[in-house]
Amino acid sequence: MASQVIDRTATTSAEPRVVYALLRDGASWPEWCPLGSFELERAAEDEPEGVGAIRVFRTGRITNREEIVELVPNRRFSYALLSGLAIRGYRADVDLEPADGGTLIRWHSSFDPKVPGTGWLYRRQMSGFIEQTVNGLAARADEIDREHRQG
Repeated sequence: MASQVIDRTATTSAEPRVVYALLRDGASWPEWCPLGSFELERAAEDEPEGVGAIRVFRTGRITNREEIVELVPNRRFSYALLSGLAIRGYRADVDLEPADGGTLIRWHSSFDPKVPGTGWLYRRQMSGFIEQTVNGLAARADEIDREHRQG
């Protein structure tokens, strides 16, 4: 088990399929979270952003390479960090649960620091980032839901 855990939640009025579609579309991430840019480094065998795809996100001087490791349509989106931060074993599971006509989003991340004694620092920095990300995802899904309802 990883020594550092981050768990954040948000709710949206949108259905799980809307939230899941945003998670699956790496190009949309810089629109709703604090990432600067997206690039698909390697497409998956069955579909571009399927299991095995490697996505690259850049923000300032930081370049993160992430691999999609699990997909459960409209329920779960999971990825693992391959490089970019001084941590190892990073995995994020974004679980979507129908709730009150919308969706409860749970973003659960775990990792170990590469340098002993730095885990708390990475957890603190990443907690804020993940908080912004899950809230941005919920807000963007809300916008899409409103647009859809307005027709």
